[in-house]
Amino acid sequence: MATLPGADPLLTDALAKTGRQVDSLFDALLPVPEDGRGRLVEAMRHAAIGGGKRLRPLLTVASAGLFGVHPHHALRAGTAIEAVHVYSLIHDDLPCMDDDDLRRGKPTVHKAFDEATAVLAGDALQALAFEILADPETSGDPFVRSELIAVLATASGVGGMAGGQMLDLVGEGQAFDLPAITRMQQLKTGALLGVALEMGAVLGKVPPEARTPLRGYARDIGLAFQIADDLIDHAGDSAAAGKAVGKDAAAGKQTFVAVLGEARAREQARMLTEQAIGHLSGHGAEADLLRAVARYIVERDR
Repeated sequence: MATLPGADPLLTDALAKTGRQVDSLFDALLPVPEDGRGRLVEAMRHAAIGGGKRLRPLLTVASAGLFGVHPHHALRAGTAIEAVHVYSLIHDDLPCMDDDDLRRGKPTVHKAFDEATAVLAGDALQALAFEILADPETSGDPFVRSELIAVLATASGVGGMAGGQMLDLVGEGQAFDLPAITRMQQLKTGALLGVALEMGAVLGKVPPEARTPLRGYARDIGLAFQIADDLIDHAGDSAAAGKAVGKDAAAGKQTFVAVLGEARAREQARMLTEQAIGHLSGHGAEADLLRAVARYIVERDR
């Protein structure tokens, strides 16, 4: 787990703990078979275990904690989201997409193994996510399990992450205005961050109409997160980021920095952070971790 210089100790400790727990769960879920599938599972383990911020599982655990959900159930749901996130990174790094050699400080899956294995590893991690959610160990309530599966599927597909990625691909070299790039990033990045919080409320059996503050928080941190990512790619350090930087401009991608400029983008991220924290005004100290996450998002270098 990467260190977070200057971050709130509450957040640093929570990310470290969540990272260890997610790694442990992936380790248990991905035993390597002694047959031809072994290479596939080794590739899945290469991508899923070790490294990464584990921000999405942390958001699920923190959200679920607001509603008295047992941490074990929240961790399993968060790990399902992380499996989808990791699959998306494997596929994003492929030569047919972003063609990256480095991810989370180590070789990307298609470099460490091969392209065909990388495709299958991503496919299998996506399937694993829904296997986790369908397991009664995640929730003893079949209606809760069904809703968890539904909200993650929606956030992952055409109306979420995959749709946003397609908008990003077709937008290369085109001029996007602020509403267009905001919509793209709400799908591409914001959907999985949002569902991480939503799933905590689902586990807590919070009715949809009572989830409005969490959805507002999720929307604002999702956009702030992407602006911070754009700033890292624009002016960050590849060693700190654990991946190549400067690729968005080279590829002609439309980013918040390209549309707003660096100074306005930083200001927009700070404003979104304060808005996100404002959505938590109905909660007390139990929401301090979510407040710390919002502040960290705009201060991070990776």
